This record gives sequence, C-alpha cells and structure tokens, in this order.
Amino acid sequence: MFGLFKKKSNKMFDNINAAVFEKEIENNPDAVILDVRTVEEFQSGHLPNAVNIDIHSPAFMAEIEKLDKDKYYLIYCRSGARSYNACNIMANGGFSRTANMMGGIISWRGQVVVG
Repeated sequence: MFGLFKKKSNKMFDNINAAVFEKEIENNPDAVILDVRTVEEFQSGHLPNAVNIDIHSPAFMAEIEKLDKDKYYLIYCRSGARSYNACNIMANGGFSRTANMMGGIISWRGQVVVG
C-alpha cells in the first residue's frame, strides 16, 4: 500500500522545501511563481514577482486554463496544503512541470513583498 501511495504522488510534481524553492527561483528565471492564497493573504505578504490565483476562487480553473502548460510553475500558499492541491490539479490538467513549496510561505526565509 505504501508503494502505491508513493507511486501515485511522485513525479506528477515536485515537493520541495523553502530553501530548494528559493534556489529554483534563482536557477529558473523564466519560472512562474504562483501564489494560490486569497487576495488578502497575498497583499499581506508575497514572494517577489508572484502571480496570485486563489485556489478557492470560483474562477480558479478558468484562470489556470489561461496559463502556458509548458512553463515551470513554482507554487506556494500559507502552509503547503493548497499549493499541493494546486500542483495536483495542474499536473492532472496537463501542465508539464510544477513544484510545491512544502511548508508554504510560513517556512520562507527570503524576501517578501507587502501590498
């Protein structure tokens, strides 16, 4: 059973910690940084150059469908749960490369933009 769980979850998308997430941003200047929290959460502090698409918004799927499926998406939320779900949705929707920041922005030690 454990093997089945692992097989289902691996390589659809990457689960990476905040330090690796930061390195991915540095090493992939064309990557899209996607914040899937609410607008209010986003405005209270987000990663530089992040795009905000609230996973709980009724427009989430429509907004995701507008994105280029061949780009690399670095996805985060507050703690990692919503971004994990977003990665799953996007991977199942044909996006070729997504990564979830485990621990979310609360584990982030880099720069944060307010507003």
